Amino acid sequence: MKKKPTLSAVLLVLTAGLCWGSIGLFVRSFNRAGLYAMDIVVLRALVTVFFLGLYLLVRDRSLLRIRLKDIWCFAGTGICSMVFFNYCYFSLIEAASMSVAAVMLYTAPAFVIALSAFLFGERITPVRVLALVLTFFGCALVTGVVGTAVPLGLRSLLLGLGAGLGYALYSIFSRYALDRGYHSFTISFYTFVFAAAASLPMTGAGRILSAAFSGPGMAAVTVLCGIVTTVLPYIVYNMGLSGMENGQAALTASVEPVFASLLGFLVFGESLTPSALLGMGLVLSGIVLSSLG
Repeated sequence: MKKKPTLSAVLLVLTAGLCWGSIGLFVRSFNRAGLYAMDIVVLRALVTVFFLGLYLLVRDRSLLRIRLKDIWCFAGTGICSMVFFNYCYFSLIEAASMSVAAVMLYTAPAFVIALSAFLFGERITPVRVLALVLTFFGCALVTGVVGTAVPLGLRSLLLGLGAGLGYALYSIFSRYALDRGYHSFTISFYTFVFAAAASLPMTGAGRILSAAFSGPGMAAVTVLCGIVTTVLPYIVYNMGLSGMENGQAALTASVEPVFASLLGFLVFGESLTPSALLGMGLVLSGIVLSSLG
């Protein structure tokens, strides 16, 4: 494993985080069309499978080939990570609040660092621990959890930890797939094949697709959302992961809530408090520190 990430790897993972942070630009349009939570998860998976699959058929069909003995890697990214973390995340939103769910989701870097140390021999350095602490508390400030005294029962706590663990497992299973020689396109495609197959029974594909493609405007929003928030970020995240350690990648991608808050302020006129600005600074400081150790 590399001791320090390459600049290109950092930029790729940052790009992924920025793309994931832009999801709020599309969610309101989906909500107006009657699509919520798991509906959007399924829709993003279906759009990704369609467009990425079509691209691979034209560009290089060999990237669609996987070995049966490695299928567990993609079941891991698609089901153990994608479906599990989304289920826990949206259940926690219902049980507590969006801000609590967002903060609990960012326990993921801690899980990534711990699991990567055990499974891949990555180092747990004092600098990386400090970066983790700064990032987590920065996310808490950005989402407004600090100072709100939101009660967190045992069920909510377990759901939050489940969301963080599920989110973290993407980096773990992706690392196994990368180490077996799979391209980032291949990993992203089969991740969403498994995610779509496992998620569809929870919803209804007909109803979701009917709402998502109800007119030219919604169709454009759906396609753009699939490309910007799913196809592109998962591909570039996997590419960045090949040039840096799992823990560093997880911390770097934590730019997501910072960018989401900035977009909320710039596009939707949402408030940006001094504590949120401080939180953004902490997150960015954690990202810089993570690249050093």
